Amino acid sequence: MTLIFLDNDFKYELEAVVKLFFPAELFKLVYGKKPETVIGDYCLFNRVVENATATLTVECSINGKTVCNNKTLKVDSPSYQGDCEVEFGRLLFNILSDLTGKSVGWGILTGVRPVKRVNKMLLEGRTKKEIFTELKDKYLCSQEKCDIAFKTAIAQKNILDTLDDKTFSLYVSIPFCPSRCSYCSFVSQEVEKSLKLIPQYVKNLCLEIQELGKLVEKIELKLDTIYFGGGTPTSIDARYINLIMKSIEDSFDVSNLREYTVEAGRADTITKEKLEVIKNNGATRISINPQTLNNDVLKAIGRRHTSKDFYDKFHMAREMGFDSINTDLIAGLPTDTIESFKNTINSIIDLSPENITVHTLSIKRTSNLNIENNRDVLKNPVCEMVEYATKTLLEKGYLPYYLYKQKNMLDNLENIGWAKRGHESLYNIFIMEEKQTILAVGAGGSTKLVDLKNSKIERVYNYKLPLEYIRRFDIMLERKSEIERFYGFE
Repeated sequence: MTLIFLDNDFKYELEAVVKLFFPAELFKLVYGKKPETVIGDYCLFNRVVENATATLTVECSINGKTVCNNKTLKVDSPSYQGDCEVEFGRLLFNILSDLTGKSVGWGILTGVRPVKRVNKMLLEGRTKKEIFTELKDKYLCSQEKCDIAFKTAIAQKNILDTLDDKTFSLYVSIPFCPSRCSYCSFVSQEVEKSLKLIPQYVKNLCLEIQELGKLVEKIELKLDTIYFGGGTPTSIDARYINLIMKSIEDSFDVSNLREYTVEAGRADTITKEKLEVIKNNGATRISINPQTLNNDVLKAIGRRHTSKDFYDKFHMAREMGFDSINTDLIAGLPTDTIESFKNTINSIIDLSPENITVHTLSIKRTSNLNIENNRDVLKNPVCEMVEYATKTLLEKGYLPYYLYKQKNMLDNLENIGWAKRGHESLYNIFIMEEKQTILAVGAGGSTKLVDLKNSKIERVYNYKLPLEYIRRFDIMLERKSEIERFYGFE
């Protein structure tokens, strides 16, 4: 498909809208002048300014059928550039909806954090009716997506209101996994291939934690939540988990800690010894993630455990006293069916975990599962799966408390964290809504510095790969000075 931009450059925004309808399409981009002949499908975006008026025109030709529409705007409007982007998107969305017969619930909201818009409107004092009207009329969102975004924002409000601008959350990266799942694009090492790296990695990680602890004490930040992610944190030995958690306790004041999460993750990495270490070191919340309870699907995506393994480890955690457990599920996995997905949802609800996170499969370019090699995933009944999950979880008393979208998600759907009332994950809300500083340690860690008063966000990145993290550790530690500078302690 050819995308033609005349007197405008809204490539990122408009390409994202086209991908809602043609997710597997490759685009040829043309700027400045329409070619005399265009072979195949195309979308053209033209802006003509005369006097104080801009005329926006979108023309799309799909399978030999051509539709054209336009909109006029006042150039002297203070929001002119933003209005152009929105109106181009609306014209394009409506034309492609007509040409393809496809319905897309989030409309032209292609960004990753649609709930942030709702939170902003709530802060402005907008009513529910006013918020729904803007989401529907301006951004073309469906009633169902308006409803889920609003419910999520309301669930977050009381938690966001408790934030102190002198607090931070700590993210700890354990970038190792027992094997690579077909859909995964995270930078992580398979444990079997990287055993020799783990001792030095843990040693460096503990040193980074200690150095960060000194820095935090200097700039007088208070630790609010801790989150161990990866990779799969429980893919390393219990003694290493213990060393890391002890290092945190020795390096930070944990007396005001409100939440401590460890992603135990895959059932094939969990042992009683590891759970004891996690619990004895103060973790209050863990994740045990089946993704699906269909053994054939687990095999298809490269997971080395069965649904029975998941049940065994879930019950083990319960018996050991873990009273806040999250389970991750994915809608749209290869070979999964609507009947199988419904069974997974129903069976997980029967276990009554405090959190259930429902992800929509995202086809990442760097994953083993990608559109070029696996076009059949585009045929998955993912909308029906997500609709069933949403309806059933609401009926069973779970509330949506965080929501985000990713590039290349099937049918432009979303990931939603569901929780029993009072069990919302603080860390997940803070990182999604960008309302609190997140200090990250470990390979692939991304520190996010947040200054709400001045509406400022900056990032400091660690090296991605474990070997690079180890080899260039001293250089990486020097980057911590950027945190001091941000808080005025140069």
